Amino acid sequence: MPPNAALADIGTDHAYLPAWLLGRGLVRRAIAADINKGPLDRARLTAQQYNCTEQMDFRLCNGLAGIAPDEVDTIVIAGMGGETIAAILQAAPWVQDGRYALILQPMSVQSDLRGWLWHNGFSIQKEEIIREGDKLYNILVASYGDAVQLTAGEEWAGRQLRDMVQPLRAEYLARLLEKVDRAIAGISRGRSGLQDPRLEHLRQVQRELTAMKKEWDAWQQ
Repeated sequence: MPPNAALADIGTDHAYLPAWLLGRGLVRRAIAADINKGPLDRARLTAQQYNCTEQMDFRLCNGLAGIAPDEVDTIVIAGMGGETIAAILQAAPWVQDGRYALILQPMSVQSDLRGWLWHNGFSIQKEEIIREGDKLYNILVASYGDAVQLTAGEEWAGRQLRDMVQPLRAEYLARLLEKVDRAIAGISRGRSGLQDPRLEHLRQVQRELTAMKKEWDAWQQ
């Protein structure tokens, strides 16, 4: 989170995140936005409970549709599919401005989100892999400008650099390889099998992830 941020939390639900950040002085103000009235009502109760109602606005809107560009400088979109996050950003062209920090946590199809970001001029400055229970989640920090083209494997796993500190990356890469292996096996068993256009792309992802895993393991020795 950038210091003294003006935050928009998209799909806020209970607004726990903005309330936590406001309570610790990590943001100066926040907009809690949700597409449904029920979650927004719960967000208001959370703000009352944690005494931050005066610092938090509430917006009933689809994605960023109810937020003006000059109201925020930091946008969190967490707990949604990668394709949904990409669609929210696509519908708000004003985010294509380097002054906005995007903090994104895709629950699925991370490759769709990473691909959309670099194709649309965004660079990913940082990724964090975290564990909750048996699940691993990725948090991406991105902004507009200085986009770097990603390979098929990097769209799945993100770029890796030797000086990165990511204790969970080896496990993360192993899980991604298991996922692509299952996808290839499932397609191969189908009727169209070897003629399926997705197969060669997945095999390319498989080759690149395997190389990334070997490289990462070598760096850790």
